Amino acid sequence: MKVCDLAGPTFVVKNNIDTDQILPGKYIKINPASYEGYKELGLVAMSGLPDCYPPFASNKSGKTIYKIIIAGNNFGCGSSREQAPIALGAAGIKVVIAESFARIFYRNCITSGELIPLEIKECLWQKVETGLDAQIKFDKKKIIIPALSREIEFSSLGPMIEIVEAGGLFSYAKKIGRI
Repeated sequence: MKVCDLAGPTFVVKNNIDTDQILPGKYIKINPASYEGYKELGLVAMSGLPDCYPPFASNKSGKTIYKIIIAGNNFGCGSSREQAPIALGAAGIKVVIAESFARIFYRNCITSGELIPLEIKECLWQKVETGLDAQIKFDKKKIIIPALSREIEFSSLGPMIEIVEAGGLFSYAKKIGRI
């Protein structure tokens, strides 16, 4: 996946969204290697969230209308469940913006090549509502929220962006001749 500018509606969550909320444990046996398994992961992504959140994915397509998740601190905490970022990618999420990530979740985003995790220094989730559009300008390291007339800077992924663009760690290793 070539990393390029992105725009779309956001899904907003609070602090400490754990991998059981992103992908409940009963679904970890789903194999994302097949088309059917990958689609099924999209269907159940974010299904562990409390009822106070709006529906995330369509029951028919397994896709979400959202392209971007905006979260607080410690997104992806809990287990080292590598299927969690894959489920979000299968649902159609491209980017997760958070104040901080659980390190293993952050690494799983990069390793799988499914999601781009962007860290910001402010509490954006308290200022944005689900459904508002956001624009991400990767070359400028800026997130633009038109409804708020705001631009927020995000931390660079540095050379890890090459792994995401290659489609994950294994694809990157093949690309550079390590496998």
